[in-house]
Amino acid sequence: MSQTQIDLSLRDLRQRELVPPEKLAASHGLVIGVGAIGRQVCLQLAATGMPEMTLVDHDIVDVVNLAPQGFMPQDLGHAKVEATAAWCRLLNPELQVHVHAERFRRSSTRTLGCFDQTDRQLAIFCCVDSIETRRLIWEAVRQRACAFFDGRMSAEVVRILSSEKPAADQGYAQTLFAPEQAFAGSCTAKSTIYTASIAAGLMICQFTRSLRGLPLDRDILLNLLASELIVS
Repeated sequence: MSQTQIDLSLRDLRQRELVPPEKLAASHGLVIGVGAIGRQVCLQLAATGMPEMTLVDHDIVDVVNLAPQGFMPQDLGHAKVEATAAWCRLLNPELQVHVHAERFRRSSTRTLGCFDQTDRQLAIFCCVDSIETRRLIWEAVRQRACAFFDGRMSAEVVRILSSEKPAADQGYAQTLFAPEQAFAGSCTAKSTIYTASIAAGLMICQFTRSLRGLPLDRDILLNLLASELIVS
């Protein structure tokens, strides 16, 4: 069967009771950081049917990104946002995706078009690997976001933080400890695609809960190695 013979309007049929189509259609996903977690967030959002996305990341695909981040050999040397956007379009040809191969800055709220939209609800997915960068992003976007999700990963431990009312949230800032207190990881830290995929799935789950008007799990800590889950 050719693609022209397939009724793509039925692509979300089995999820409609879980992901309200009208709420999803009014959403715009901003993904900041398109590495291990961020790339999986983008792919899952695209498959879910997010109508419009903006991807921000300055990095390019290196060979060490292939296994833990799920990039393809043909993506090597390309900007991560460009490579990820291409795969997102394959998953959902109707998706509008905007790419910015640059670092997120405070001024990005003035230069990224998603902050000027009035017809869509902006959901922000923070998938960076620096506490300092998280603080910058939070301070820059909290007044403009309708929902905020932060994914953190170290080896086989993930932490997902969610905020359904960022402008009034006083708790998230408490997780932005001083940089010297952070785990001394780096781009060579241990990482796996399955851990990143689980982290992304937990973030998308919280996003869809927000679409349904359900309370969010503000802080999820999952240790895969120890099979421990803590939710608060």
